Amino acid sequence: MSAAIAGLGMTELGRVYGRSPRRLAADAVRLAAADAGLGLADLDGLLVSHGMGGSPGIELADTLGLRDLRLLTQMNAFGATAGAMVAHAAMSVLSGAATTVACVFADAPLKPKQSAGSAYNRNAREWYGYGGMTAALGLRSVNSFYALAAQRHMSRYGTTSEQLGAIAVSTREWATRNPLAQMREPITLADHQASRWVSEPLHLLDCCLVSNGAIAVIVTSADRARDLARPPVHLWGWGQGHPGHRKERGSDFGLTTGAVSSGATAMKMAGITPSDVDVCELYDCYTYTVLVSLEDYGFCAKGEGGAFAASGTLGPGGSLPTNTGGGQLSAYYMWGFTPLSEAVIQARGDGGERQAPSNDVVLVSGNGGILDHHSTLIVSPHPKGA
Repeated sequence: MSAAIAGLGMTELGRVYGRSPRRLAADAVRLAAADAGLGLADLDGLLVSHGMGGSPGIELADTLGLRDLRLLTQMNAFGATAGAMVAHAAMSVLSGAATTVACVFADAPLKPKQSAGSAYNRNAREWYGYGGMTAALGLRSVNSFYALAAQRHMSRYGTTSEQLGAIAVSTREWATRNPLAQMREPITLADHQASRWVSEPLHLLDCCLVSNGAIAVIVTSADRARDLARPPVHLWGWGQGHPGHRKERGSDFGLTTGAVSSGATAMKMAGITPSDVDVCELYDCYTYTVLVSLEDYGFCAKGEGGAFAASGTLGPGGSLPTNTGGGQLSAYYMWGFTPLSEAVIQARGDGGERQAPSNDVVLVSGNGGILDHHSTLIVSPHPKGA
């Protein structure tokens, strides 16, 4: 017995106003169930991501009219949550704890007439204790900590801003082919270099978007999925990694991530190596996270991620199509459901102008916190071993 993703539901994404995260989540679950050819009454499991406030699992189940669920929980590993959710859903299906599990993420940080940059700003009164000390030193946002990680990689391996820019450019090139992408205007390396600093060495075009919306997937057994409305996306392997690196001199913070152990676990379960992967959908909250994940998954040697990205390998026509929908840098920011949704689209062959030439093995990554969490999925349109 094996598990598969049978349904995908995506609401409008981007500057979408007038709906709460719970309402968006409910819409995404309905869309995913309909995509699979299922009714809501067929669901007996619901996994809800952090961000909807209150008791999101109970409240969302009530909104959807779900009763007698066998699995209901809220999960939060930040950007690694999607991969962890799908793995948890798959294990529940394989164990018999549930048969049909919806996994959903929703958020609505964007407000009318407010800048995207203000969406996640912390109030100055929230800085106290140790957090207040780091804020006084200039580390006031997630951007600052990822800038620190990127700078560490640059200092150790000679990675350059231009190499990070190559990732932004190739990702945007994919986005120009995605009608759902928020940013579809092509950019050049010169555009990247001219974009303002957010937190040096990260330019604006090194940083992900902010989006409102929701995405859901339905996980069930592969046998059942074969009889449903859409082609199943088979789950070959999964893994997690939580390195616990301290942000201090002498640690590996910024140099390696949880992708090392997460990827090794998922690939071993799937029975593959990096050379077998046709498409990568990598968590790209920043261009830097793509670069370091490529190294840690073994697609290139440690320290060679910059040259690998600058070679043209990741973009359309490259040998390792990566973030084929435009990722979080150019398409939409739905935590780990951004790479997950695009992996489903690619595995089904639904990519249209952006469809990768080969989709037999798709790797999906999630990165959470400040490199604190990592999840990996290996998916395919084919049953494992077929």
